[in-house]
Amino acid sequence: MALIKVKSRGTDSVVGAGKNLIINGGMQVWQRATATTTSGTGSYKTVDRFQLYESTNGVYTTEQSTGNSGDTGHDTALQANVTTVDSSIGGGQYAAIIHRIEAQNLQHLQWGTAAGKNLVLSFWVKSNKTGIYSLSTEKNDATTYRRVNEFTINSANTWEQKTINIPPLTNSNSGGTITNDNGLGIKFEWCLAYGSTYTTTSLDQWITSSHFASTNQVNWMDSTSNNFYLTGVQLEVGTEATPFEHRSFGDELLRCQRYFQRLTGDEGGGNDGGFMNGAIWNSTDFYGSVHHITSMRAEPTLSFSAIGDLLVFAGGVADTPSSFTKTGGTSSYTEINIGGLGNTAGRGAWVRIDGGPSNFADFDSEL
Repeated sequence: MALIKVKSRGTDSVVGAGKNLIINGGMQVWQRATATTTSGTGSYKTVDRFQLYESTNGVYTTEQSTGNSGDTGHDTALQANVTTVDSSIGGGQYAAIIHRIEAQNLQHLQWGTAAGKNLVLSFWVKSNKTGIYSLSTEKNDATTYRRVNEFTINSANTWEQKTINIPPLTNSNSGGTITNDNGLGIKFEWCLAYGSTYTTTSLDQWITSSHFASTNQVNWMDSTSNNFYLTGVQLEVGTEATPFEHRSFGDELLRCQRYFQRLTGDEGGGNDGGFMNGAIWNSTDFYGSVHHITSMRAEPTLSFSAIGDLLVFAGGVADTPSSFTKTGGTSSYTEINIGGLGNTAGRGAWVRIDGGPSNFADFDSEL
């Protein structure tokens, strides 16, 4: 039987799945938290792959919203809420939600050449605060280019799907290429509030100045009644948005774990949270290594909820350590020294994350 190659409308020779360049656009994976969490500048706090930026005199939080499938086709969404007001955004202040795409995943776009491909971004959005918002597209390698598009929330508290067309950077744009590496390729910002330092009237065009939002941008931070919901984010090659590519939870989780992996204690709340094996090097130190669930974008950083959440078992003794050091590793594994023990050199040992799923070890390789 001959293989029939199907070209989907708005895509470039797509065969089946794989058209959506956004990871976790359906907001399925929440490794860090689903409950209300305060945002911070450049932080990943709740839903995977969507970064929170906030530098105002106010505060906003994010959490998981569920039950949205009837309106959007996606049960889960990112929900943001203003908890402290900033009614007058300063020139250099801002609040945004950001998604970053790894450069080597974008090589087929051929940006910086005559063959550069068009992109279309679609997403579902809802807010009680109507008005004009901004979507910033930023290409970082070589020359940094930005493009500001407006979108309007027309009806309060109503899911609306938005589509934004993004023409390519071609060989007429000096430094328009995206380097083939594991660094940042393209960044998208859903602007919630931006001060005059970062706003522009130059819309729907590539610019090299440091402007991210329209001068018409609403100040979403002006009331504690304000909320903002986002889900169903899809980026694809073409000029028309096509139906959302629904990937399995397992597939989406594995994609997210290239950038972040959280290992926790027993999800049943018990005392079983096997973490790694190794050996007692001397009477006070354990050495071992953790092999990552999947190869990560780069060698990750390591942090624990608390070093006291670990137990080291050797020779019938369970020790609570007092220190740890990341001694080496690659994108595939991390070597760890755990100190402050009282045991016997040469014994085999294993480490447990004690006390249930609220205790964890984080491996972070985010863009």
